[in-house]
Amino acid sequence: MKKFLVFAAAMAFILSSSLAMAAIKIKLGVVTKPGSAQNIVAEKFKELVEKRSNGNIMVKIYHSASLGNETEILQQVQMNSVQMAVITGGPFDTFDPLTRVINYPFLFKDNQQADQVLDGPLGAQILKSLEKSGFKGLCFSENGFRNLTNNKHPVKSPKDLKGLKIRVMASTLHKAIWQALGANPTPMPWPIYTELEQGVIDGQENPLWVMEVYKFYEIQKYMTLTRHVYSYHIDVASLKWWQGLDSKTQEMIQQAMKEAAVFQRQDNRSKDAARLKFLKEKGMQVEEHPDLAAFRAKVAGLKDMDLYSAPEVKAMLLKMLAATR
Repeated sequence: MKKFLVFAAAMAFILSSSLAMAAIKIKLGVVTKPGSAQNIVAEKFKELVEKRSNGNIMVKIYHSASLGNETEILQQVQMNSVQMAVITGGPFDTFDPLTRVINYPFLFKDNQQADQVLDGPLGAQILKSLEKSGFKGLCFSENGFRNLTNNKHPVKSPKDLKGLKIRVMASTLHKAIWQALGANPTPMPWPIYTELEQGVIDGQENPLWVMEVYKFYEIQKYMTLTRHVYSYHIDVASLKWWQGLDSKTQEMIQQAMKEAAVFQRQDNRSKDAARLKFLKEKGMQVEEHPDLAAFRAKVAGLKDMDLYSAPEVKAMLLKMLAATR
């Protein structure tokens, strides 16, 4: 009888664990449309975690801003009405100022340096910091290095930016960068095709995949390879939701998202040469060798701005600058 009771208890535990696993349904928010960098991360994550959980964890991707803009998605993640999200780095700086250091202009020399820093201790410290705002930071994926486009005239140096109305993310830092460079930065949620087409804004700044996927070559004539900011995503979960998961499930989700991020970064970079060729063929005039020294000189003073005045933010920026010399 005793053996039977032990067996029955074990079976009940297994059954209850199985039912709990089966009940895991993840709403994952992205603001972009299928084929975009954020979506590639989300879709790879869905594939990996559903396969590894034998379908016990189900992921529904809400794309194309169906849940709102990126700030609104993050607010829903905080409340656990959305469990996970892949979000461009800029909007995070209103939730956690420490994230601003990654967007510092001309910080990273290349992709390899970005990976080394963000996958290392400094990146881990920033992800951990997000817990204060109700997020579980899982890992970093990417948009890639950002470049400028406009429909007015070629831009080779900062003096060519005067008067240009440039769309920027809802980010205090991104606005400050373009003010320092002499442009007229205009924060605006995504998408922005109509605003560019109608001339509400003159230009925008984004990685190459954006110009291709969103067909900006139809409405933007000039591109400058400024590579002024390495644009990252932070792949996050609701901390409230995360803390309710068992450790095995947490480990599975963490690993699947990390692998999805690495896959997406490699995929994104492998396509950039072909994207540049395509954009030129579509008629975009590309300035491949702008006066980057002049651009850097214009933004050099940003490290002394109020944005970085908080002691822990200033300390992290100095660590980042030292790590990327």
